Parts: sequence; structure tokens; C-alpha cells
Amino acid sequence: MDARPRVDRSRLASLDVLRGLTIVGMIVVNTASYLHAVSGYAQFAWLEHADWHGFTVADAVFPAFVFMTGVSIPLALSARGASGLDGATLRRLLVRSGRLFLLGLILSNLYWMATPESVLFRPMGVLQRLALCFLAAAVLYKTLGPRARLVLAVAILALYWPLTLLPFPDGATDLLKPGANFVGWIDRLVLGAHVYVPGPLGYDPEGLLSTLPAVAQALLGVAAGEWLLARRGSLGLLIAGVAMIVGGLAWGVAFPISKELWTSSFVLLSTGIALVLLAGLHQALDVKGWTLPATGFLTDFGINAIFAYSLHMLASIMLTAHMLKIPYAWATPFVGDRTAALIPVAIFVGLIWMVVAYMRRKGWVVKV
Repeated sequence: MDARPRVDRSRLASLDVLRGLTIVGMIVVNTASYLHAVSGYAQFAWLEHADWHGFTVADAVFPAFVFMTGVSIPLALSARGASGLDGATLRRLLVRSGRLFLLGLILSNLYWMATPESVLFRPMGVLQRLALCFLAAAVLYKTLGPRARLVLAVAILALYWPLTLLPFPDGATDLLKPGANFVGWIDRLVLGAHVYVPGPLGYDPEGLLSTLPAVAQALLGVAAGEWLLARRGSLGLLIAGVAMIVGGLAWGVAFPISKELWTSSFVLLSTGIALVLLAGLHQALDVKGWTLPATGFLTDFGINAIFAYSLHMLASIMLTAHMLKIPYAWATPFVGDRTAALIPVAIFVGLIWMVVAYMRRKGWVVKV
């Protein structure tokens, strides 16, 4: 009798739940930031991204989605064979990544499309980075073996460190100073005024060279996905996750942990956290078959993750509605302004959930 856990190649409950947790986290972080910037609401520090270097709960969200993009690749492509890249498969990968990149361009430039005279066009963004990471990781999954992909991921992370330390024409390299590095200079050189953070030392947190370690992160996700498909259990994922957390923290002493620069230490730390969560959820949901609190809620988001993310971007205008200000004003004297600010955030998440929950009941899955 085979006592190893059975893994559904078409759908992993743990991956859907973790993906849903990530999307909910992205919506919460973005919504809280929007209300803080536009309406002046107070905000908990852990919901804010680190200014340049450091690590908060908010910083763990996006890299987890990059990692899970990699995890999904073996599950989606293994039926077509793990090696060899034919023309039809390459076209499918290019079309899918192209659609995702185009959707990212639209969502990143909603304000530019409304008022192009006052807002600059932004070519890069969250979904654009996901599209590039997906394409690179998927092509490498089809053309390289598991060991070669891991060696490549390690090499990218190792070489990215000296790359950030290269001299650049605009000033002296200082990894503790925003934009004062070769990676930021490349963004300024190629993207010009279209970087996300403007100025003499402007840079883009989803910029060009910083996409390289993000690709490595997706490749680490591919390795985790292959581990799950091989039915090797959760312990190996847990051990690897803890090791990456420790390694990321140790490396961060010399190579600062920075989401904005997507440093290699940041990749190890954030991937380790995602791996630990995935290991726990895999053991509980896929192996033991337990029903955990909020798994249905998170699965609703996880199944239509890109749709939920896109919907929250399109619907963010409703956050300025007076109706959402009423509960904040009412609750502030009782629970404080920071906790009260979470009420409109929760209402907004609830509205998005009503849509994705209805879609799940109807069996609608939007694939980009």
C-alpha cells in the first residue's frame, strides 16, 4: 500500500488557500495604503511596506505570489511533459504571459488613461513582473532539468549581489540609500521619467534588473511544485523554508533585505515564509483532509486570484465613498483610529469576496 499523500495534479487545496491568503493580503495592504494616502486614515506599521530596507508583513505578500506562480507551473504543465519545448507550447506561454502583461499595463495606468496630462505612463508593475516571471520560469521548466534550474536560481541570487554593487554614473553606491545603486540607474536609464519613484535617484520596485531575482524566486516555486507532485510530503518543504528564513536573515546583515531592490536576502526570507505556510497547509488540507477556518473564503479568492486582484484595482474608487467613512468615524472613539481604519478595508474585501464567491458557486474561473 502506498502511504504517501495523494496530490491532485489539477488542483491543490493548499495552493488555492495560500494564493487566496496572498490576494487578500495584497488587497488589504493596497486598500489601507490608499485610504492612508487619499483620506488620511491612520495605518498600522505592519501594513506599510518598509521604506527601503527592512521587512514587514506587507512585504511578504507580493513575493509569495511570485513564488506560488512558480509552484503552479509543474501542476499546469506536467501533463504535457516536463521536458522539451515545442512551438505550440511556447506560443501558449507567450500568449498567456502577454495577456497578463497587457492587463498589468492597463491596471498600472488607470489614472494615466483618465488624465494623461497630469500622470506619467508606467510600463512596469505587479502583473507585469508576474508575467515575466511566469514566462521565464515556464520556459526553463520545459527546457532544463530540476537540478539545472536550481543551480540557475542559486547563481542568479548569488550574482545579483555584486550586480547591485557595480558603480554607476549618478553617484556613489549605497545599498542603504534608495536608488543609489546600479539597478536603480538602469531603471532611470531605460525607463526615464516613467519609473515609479521619481527623482535624481529614482527607481522602480518592479523594475528591470530586479526582475532577475524574482525569476529565481519563481524557479524556487517550481522546485516546490515538483516536490509536491512527487508526493514527498510536507517535512522537506518545512525544513527548506526554515533554512531559507535563517539564510535570508543572515545574508541580510551584508546584503540588506529590501523589497524595493528585491535583494537576494529578501528572496530567501520571503520564499522561506511562503514555504513554511505551504508546508503547513499542504499537511493539513491535502494530506490530512482537515477543514480549517476561513479555507472556503480564501479558496474563493485563490481560484480567481488575478480576477480578484484586478477587480480590487478597478473598484478602488469606491473607497472614497462617504458611506465607508461613517463606520470609521463611528468606531474611532471606541477602538482607536488605526483599528477603525480596518473597518472600511474589511468592508471592501467583503464586497470583492461576494463577487468571487458567486463565481465559485457558478463554477466560473477566469484564466488570463
